[in-house]
Amino acid sequence: MDDSNLLKRHAVRVLGNPSAPRTMVFVHGFGTDQSAWKPVSRAFFPDYRVVLYDHAGAGSSSEEAFDPDRYAGLEAYAHDLLDVCTALDLRDAVLVGHSMGGMVAVLAALKRPELFSRLVLIGASARYLDDDDYRGGFTQADLDGLYAAMTSSYQAWVSGFAPLVMGGEVNAEPGADFAKTLGAIRPDVAQAVARSIFQSDHRKDVVRLHLPTLLLQTKRDVAVPREAAEFLHRSIAGSTLVEVNTAGHLPHLTAPRGVIAAMRSWLG
Repeated sequence: MDDSNLLKRHAVRVLGNPSAPRTMVFVHGFGTDQSAWKPVSRAFFPDYRVVLYDHAGAGSSSEEAFDPDRYAGLEAYAHDLLDVCTALDLRDAVLVGHSMGGMVAVLAALKRPELFSRLVLIGASARYLDDDDYRGGFTQADLDGLYAAMTSSYQAWVSGFAPLVMGGEVNAEPGADFAKTLGAIRPDVAQAVARSIFQSDHRKDVVRLHLPTLLLQTKRDVAVPREAAEFLHRSIAGSTLVEVNTAGHLPHLTAPRGVIAAMRSWLG
């Protein structure tokens, strides 16, 4: 695939300062698309080239882009991210990933560390399933129930899942935006992506990451408990863990000022 088709396939946009020496790439999470980054990304327009894109199956990505067999794990999403970075000839970029986008960012950085200088991981988790002395936040029974609810009535599941993940803020504008983007995903795609995320286990991968990393976690996140964030902090050498003063799984929507302040302070 040539570069122009690749960039169109993922609805890639390059914004911000075109002459800036630094680039910041934003990788969205499940249920959102690149529009979720608007409250945070625009704060970095004066000092960075800002790259936004949509995962296969999300947002304005090409309809034929999603293949459930190819995207059975997060590695394929990491390959897409690397393809985008290569097409744009990026080097030493700051990589910002939310939720599944956080692990996609980690996997991409492990494959091509020379492309990135720093990572910012928001609400990221190496594993969502509880396992012996590890707390990921879900049992297999929990996840089986989630998949069954998605299959039974996807829109009904969205109406219940969205406020839970937003920390009860679904009636506010950010919550409504999340419910809209989540509900717009094709149900079969959403189910396949959910399984690829919730059944993943990247605990052995994160310990191999040696780039400066900022971990942002909210006070109460139903998808990623504090213990999962602390596991990442212990596993990624030299990482910094900062709590954002909000609840829910999407602080870049519910508390963008807190996310921006934490990022600016850490980036210097």
